Amino acid sequence: TLMAGLGLLMQQAQEMQANMEKAHEELAAIEVSGEAGGGMVKLRMTCKHEVRRVEIEDALLHDDKDMLEDLIAAAYNDAAQKVDRTVQDKMGGLTGGLGLPAGMKLPF
Repeated sequence: TLMAGLGLLMQQAQEMQANMEKAHEELAAIEVSGEAGGGMVKLRMTCKHEVRRVEIEDALLHDDKDMLEDLIAAAYNDAAQKVDRTVQDKMGGLTGGLGLPAGMKLPF
């Protein structure tokens, strides 16, 4: 019946929501690395985009300030792209059971 099908769909949606919340918690603990300048600037960030550590080669501290700022930005962008890929990999399988389009959020 229609009501039984709707009930099953709601149950699946609630299970998926719980799994998504668990995945978000797990992502907060995962760290990725980004780097620039052949590893002269390294950055670690969580999959919640919280920067945990920045490492800068000593030689860069005496170089051009603008270049150093660009390298830090590039290392951040490198890490952010890795975060996005990690999040997609982690969350991609969770909506498969409902046949929802990628990126669609549930209303609850």
